[in-house]
Amino acid sequence: MPENGRSTTRRQAIARTAVLSASIAFAGNLSELFAGTAAAQNLGHSGYGPLVPDPNGLLDLPEGFRYRVLSREGDQLRSGEGLVPSNHDGMSAFRGRNGRVHLVRNHENRVTAKIPVPTIDGLTYDPMGKGGCTSLTLDRGGNVLSERVAIAGTAVNCAGGPTPWGTWLTCEETEDKAGTNGYTKDHGFIFEVAPVDPHRTGAVPLTAMGRFQHEAIAVDPKRGIVYETEDAFLNPFGLFYRFLPNRPEGGTGSLRAGGRLQAMRVPGVADLSSIQETGASFDGIEWVDVPDPLAAQTPIRLQDFGPKGITHAQKLEGCYWGGTCVYFVSSFARGADGSAADHYGQIWRYDPSTRRLTLVIVFGPDTDVQLPGESPDNICLAPGGGLMVCEDGNGAQHVFGVTRRGEVYPLVRGAQNIGTPEAPEWGEFAGVTFSPDGGTMYVNCYTPGTTFAVTGPWRS
Repeated sequence: MPENGRSTTRRQAIARTAVLSASIAFAGNLSELFAGTAAAQNLGHSGYGPLVPDPNGLLDLPEGFRYRVLSREGDQLRSGEGLVPSNHDGMSAFRGRNGRVHLVRNHENRVTAKIPVPTIDGLTYDPMGKGGCTSLTLDRGGNVLSERVAIAGTAVNCAGGPTPWGTWLTCEETEDKAGTNGYTKDHGFIFEVAPVDPHRTGAVPLTAMGRFQHEAIAVDPKRGIVYETEDAFLNPFGLFYRFLPNRPEGGTGSLRAGGRLQAMRVPGVADLSSIQETGASFDGIEWVDVPDPLAAQTPIRLQDFGPKGITHAQKLEGCYWGGTCVYFVSSFARGADGSAADHYGQIWRYDPSTRRLTLVIVFGPDTDVQLPGESPDNICLAPGGGLMVCEDGNGAQHVFGVTRRGEVYPLVRGAQNIGTPEAPEWGEFAGVTFSPDGGTMYVNCYTPGTTFAVTGPWRS
């Protein structure tokens, strides 16, 4: 996630206090994102007030909100398996028994990782892989009961997504093959992780779901179809995929039974960045079988999809299921990188029942180009109404809330300076998710790897 290809952005020169009352242009109808849910009735507010500087220098939050540090890189895992790994990334929360909550957390570790995920018998795919997942179990009061390795030996575990049957699909954002960077096996796969007992799922790559630079997934709970995004920064850009499982009824281990991987083709649109008008819709979306899902010789996005070609987009990242549709994020597009046009971020909606694709939201600055609002990454729906966005850029780092009216407010600001007093830097946020009861927001700071639990007067 941190590799956005930019050494300088329009936000680097902003003081960290510049977003106390941010106003961002979000073209589009945000109420559409929450249509058909109770949350849609509760999105009128425009935030929880100004952020209060944290005397402990970790998280700045609105008055009345509190945080708890659940885990920090370099500390001992409670299982005794080793140290808490670096680079906390995508994450999801699962309901447990007796009020417990299970968190599964990605570690986007490359071969140069400061603290790799410890290798564990039965849970390690490639001993040379430094990435993977760890899982935490919290009691009813939010205290950490256990913390352990959930999968190891994978690489660059960026995001992923939960399944309707209560497991986590972790995604490798790499295409490195065996023999590259010291790896002994091919990488670029999705792996299923069981939060409570990881040995149920082991370390088995779901090869039929494709080998490419995975970012995130979302599962259609009715049809069992899995949608997948590809985060490719450089041209040719990534594709939006769907996986048609042979066992659409789902269940732990069901995706190992294989299926068909297809890529989305929007007739007449080669690059999604060329579409700039919110509300623009395209009917008759086509799904084309991927010639070689394992990309044995050629990356999927470079493969031959026939004379009509295939539809690409730069930085396809967040992906989630809402209501009856799947939503996915293009974090940004830059003409200088080869995109058809520039944008600061888009959210697209695909309706499988009508085969219609719609551009719902366009992120970007209003009249003041120094306001935030670029590069949305991990996103989630807040139980009480609203959208939470982890912004992936440089400069000050925030989790923003978005109201139905398109108003944006800062909810969290990182206060851990990982740079110098003269040139401050802050680690980005990732993996924003809520507890099953909606009372706690969990979020990761990527660097230094830290997992927080945030509580407060959430509006119901």
